[in-house]
Amino acid sequence: MNKRLTAIGVLLLTVFMGTQLFAEGKKDVTAEKQGYLVIFSQANNAEPYRASQNDSFKELWAEYSDVTFEIMDAQQDNSRQISQIETSIIKNPDLLIVAPNERGPLSEVMGKAKNAGIPVVCLERDIVDAENYTTWIMSDNYSIGKLAGEYMVDLLIEKNGEPKGTIVDLRGSLGVEGEQKRFKGAWDVFDQYPGITQEAEAVCNWLQSEGRIRMTEILRAHNNIDIVYGHNDPMAVGGYLAAKDLGLEDDIIFIGVDGLLGEAGGIKKVIDGVLDATFTYPLCTEKAVEIGNKIMRDPAFTPEKVYEVASAMVTPENAQSLYK
Repeated sequence: MNKRLTAIGVLLLTVFMGTQLFAEGKKDVTAEKQGYLVIFSQANNAEPYRASQNDSFKELWAEYSDVTFEIMDAQQDNSRQISQIETSIIKNPDLLIVAPNERGPLSEVMGKAKNAGIPVVCLERDIVDAENYTTWIMSDNYSIGKLAGEYMVDLLIEKNGEPKGTIVDLRGSLGVEGEQKRFKGAWDVFDQYPGITQEAEAVCNWLQSEGRIRMTEILRAHNNIDIVYGHNDPMAVGGYLAAKDLGLEDDIIFIGVDGLLGEAGGIKKVIDGVLDATFTYPLCTEKAVEIGNKIMRDPAFTPEKVYEVASAMVTPENAQSLYK
């Protein structure tokens, strides 16, 4: 009898200890869940705009001790970015932020992430299917292009006495929504004036080095250029450097887009007289962190489908006041 009671006692003690260990294990798991994982799929770290975006995100997310922030660099390669997002889905982050390299190829995999229950923030560039992201935080590239176009018309009137002159477009990756809209916004303005024509265009993939090479080729074939419209600042600066190599920099107006801060940024280039103007393309990082935090921390929060961050024109008149 005593042996039987002893055996029962041992069994009960074992069950009790096992239950306690299981409960403690659950507590450990719960504790781990109290932190948040945020993954940012970046299109290409090599572009100055995107490097600034990365730095801003690192600084902003570092303010939250319970957030682990990771960046994946697609290196301007659609296949690489798709693969990295598939890896992110396996990691099951609390928030996935994607700056798509191109709007078409990235649409499907972003939809897979969203369907897996991961909130997906589409950052500044959109994708083909709006159902495949939770929210899109952007600045209006068409409006930026239109504003740039209107300003360039004013500059041509000042230079030539009428809205007449030649434009060279230094373009980014043609599959990117931002490129398409910056081009269309400007040319919807130019097309109102028969005297404004395109002298040449070149795809420079957002890079200063390519802008310089392609602009050198253009200058050797064309000697009647009024304005170089770089669809980002690095390409516009590359165009300026090509013209300077040939002693032509004072004969041409150079316009860019991005308006980043820092010594290499577009605002400083306006101050230095390299660019005649630039138009800010906000990093959109502050709004992404604001909305991302609400999505992760407030189950009752439903984000708007689109958030727009305003741009600003930077000219020699206001560049110094904007440079911090």
